Amino acid sequence: MPDQDLLNRLRFLARVVGRERTHLLATDQRIFTMPFSMERAQKLDTDVELAERVEAFVARFSRLQDTLGDKLLPALLRALGEPLGAVIDNLDRAERLGWLASADEWLFVRQLRNQMIHEYIEDPAILASALQSGHERVPMLVSASAALLREIEKRGWLVDDTEGHPHA
Repeated sequence: MPDQDLLNRLRFLARVVGRERTHLLATDQRIFTMPFSMERAQKLDTDVELAERVEAFVARFSRLQDTLGDKLLPALLRALGEPLGAVIDNLDRAERLGWLASADEWLFVRQLRNQMIHEYIEDPAILASALQSGHERVPMLVSASAALLREIEKRGWLVDDTEGHPHA
């Protein structure tokens, strides 16, 4: 059984991931009622509402991926007594455990996230493509978050035995 500090961390991260996932899905539905084209990307300078939604999507996509890959996954591996390694090693372990469909796809999404952030101003065609690809990978992030949270729940770590109620 992990120590109390690690259990508290897992519970906190589980709550954060739940909120981040909900917010990403809501923003994703609002932006991608139609494919994100270069024409839509070119309107970002004049369509304030669309620009704000795109900013929210990129931020929420990035935040969920960061929280999952850089925080929750290492904490869960640590709680299970698994050795922690470089990000790619942790992702490979998560893939072997069935929590991620593909470590390589996860790394691709990480590059995609960087493309969405850094290409935002410069090239509408690259931005449109990156946003559309991001949208297509939202289910992967949702699936990974669900798998990690199921693993924590399966072990009974979302309930604080000292208080007898769920924390996530």
